[in-house]
Amino acid sequence: MPSSVPSPVPSPVPSPVPAARPRQRLNPTLGKARGLLRDALRDAGIQPGGDAPPVLLVACSGGPDSLALAETASFFNRRGDYRVGAAVVDHGLQPGSADVAQAAAAKLAAMGLEPVTVHRVHVPETGMGPEAAARSVRYEALDEAADASGAAAVLLGHTLDDQAEQVLLGLARGSGTRSLAGMPERRGRYLRPFLGLRRAEVEEICTAREVDPWHDPTNADPAYARSRVRTTVLPFLERELGPGIAEALYRSSRILAQDADYLEAQAAETYARLRQESAGAAAPDEILLSEESLRALPPSLRQRVLALAAVELGGAQPSWERVRAVEALLRREGSAGPVQLVGKVSAYRQVRGKPVPQGDPSYGNLVFRKKSSA
Repeated sequence: MPSSVPSPVPSPVPSPVPAARPRQRLNPTLGKARGLLRDALRDAGIQPGGDAPPVLLVACSGGPDSLALAETASFFNRRGDYRVGAAVVDHGLQPGSADVAQAAAAKLAAMGLEPVTVHRVHVPETGMGPEAAARSVRYEALDEAADASGAAAVLLGHTLDDQAEQVLLGLARGSGTRSLAGMPERRGRYLRPFLGLRRAEVEEICTAREVDPWHDPTNADPAYARSRVRTTVLPFLERELGPGIAEALYRSSRILAQDADYLEAQAAETYARLRQESAGAAAPDEILLSEESLRALPPSLRQRVLALAAVELGGAQPSWERVRAVEALLRREGSAGPVQLVGKVSAYRQVRGKPVPQGDPSYGNLVFRKKSSA
């Protein structure tokens, strides 16, 4: 039993030393997120620190993914590794969107991000659909914000689940390698460091850091194909085929991205070697490609080379069906063309002895021609 007699105390009495506060344990998912962001910046060659730390701009909607990304980036802002700001884009497509944007901006400012700007944009009615139109004006606003702040990188909060949905949508459209590769981890100054993070993990980060995100109601609206993939298709596949479908689709996208990068580099090199122009024109309105050389190429390269010719003349990326129609000219069966491509570009097989405009007879070539607007 403890004695009630006090122990002798030396004189003078020293000042009491406060007990050390236990260090708060870092949430493992937040630690993982910081590592992903650090790696993405390193791979992009954006080095931390220095007299003028690089500026990073977080693209934020107020949703869980972008707020989790902002919270993750704020750590590097506090350390002085980078200067981190944010841009909130208000598409004005939903009632109360301005309030949502201002609330997101306030949360970002509370994290210490600077500058935080809100951009109200107008989404035009075009033939590309509302999602594509909104994406187009969103990136225009982000480009302007990045230019104004001198940002070395714009950070996007897309997750592994977003990538899996993108791959499934590409499969449904019958897309090629590039489309099935999904969203790139890096495109110019745009970085997606969270492609290796699940949606549940970004929500966990928001909970751990007591950040209250906004949940976009269109994400559950069955009117949108992406929403149906998110709420119905992927859960169905998980139930019927077992867990891990999203991760498997993500792995496939990474493998296909590497393949697409290689094939596109090879196609660009081959196209530069085969490409000829009609003589006498200041700007090429006709491009010639040797039939013999094209036949010698594997289909994956040949089809990309044909598409490059159409794009160089100002046409859109041709569909697989249109490229196959151009390929059929190489078999020298039936018509010599022309095959019409998007953007007033056509392709035809040069017949024997017939000169091309401003040029000599060029039998043995496929000719891509841009129709004059005059």
